[in-house]
Amino acid sequence: MSVQVRDRLVDLFRSRNLRPGDRLPTESEIAELCDVGRSTAREALKLLEQEGLIVVERGRGRFLSSLSALSVERPITRFESVSTMLEAMGYDTRSVVLSVTENEPSEAEAEALELSAGETVIRLERLRFTGDDPLIYSVDTVPREYIPGPIRHVNWTGSLNDLLAAQGYPPVSSVARLQAVDLPPDVCERYSLGGVGPWLLISETVITTSGRPVLYAQDYHRGDAFAFNVLRR
Repeated sequence: MSVQVRDRLVDLFRSRNLRPGDRLPTESEIAELCDVGRSTAREALKLLEQEGLIVVERGRGRFLSSLSALSVERPITRFESVSTMLEAMGYDTRSVVLSVTENEPSEAEAEALELSAGETVIRLERLRFTGDDPLIYSVDTVPREYIPGPIRHVNWTGSLNDLLAAQGYPPVSSVARLQAVDLPPDVCERYSLGGVGPWLLISETVITTSGRPVLYAQDYHRGDAFAFNVLRR
C-alpha cells in the first residue's frame, strides 16, 4: 500500500505543478488525500525520501528536491515484481509455466540464498508472452522451506513476490546485475526462441525487511522490448 501511495503522490505533485523547493502536504493531509492511515502515508514519504525526490528539514517540513525536476519512467532502482512492471508498461501478458522442480541448488543459487548443505530449492521456469511474442524468459529459485505443501498445488502463474508475501516473507529490496546476453543454446532450441535476441539478463537476489534472501531470479528481457532508466546523482 505504501508503494501505491508513493506513486499517487508523484502524480499529485505533477498535477499541482510543484517545483523543487516547494513544501509538501503534511502526513495528516496526505493520509486524508489518499484515504490511508498516517503510518502508510509516513512510509510512502520515506520511500520518496530514499529515492531522493524529497528532503526533510527539521522543524520546517518536507520539500521537493532538485531531483524532482527529472522525470524517470520506471527507474531500474525501483523494486517491483515483473508482473507489476509489465502491467505498468501497458502489456497484456500471459505467463506460461515451463517447469517447476525441487532440486539441490546450484553453487550460485546456494550462495545467493545463503543455503546450508542439504537444503533444497524450488526452481520455477516461465515464459511471459504478449500475444504470441515472447517477452521474458525467467528462472526463479526459492528455498523449499518458504513454500509449504506439494508444489503441484501452487498456482505458479502469478507474482512470486505476492506468493512469498502471503507466506510471511514479503520481498522489499534486491541487488541486481544487468548484462546483455544470448539465451542459453538449449533454451533457444527447447522453446523455439532462436533469432529473438539479444536479451537483457537481470540476475537478482531479493531480500525481506530482515535482510533474509528469499528469491534468486534470472530474468531474460527481450532486448527490443525493454529499456531500463537510471537516475544519476
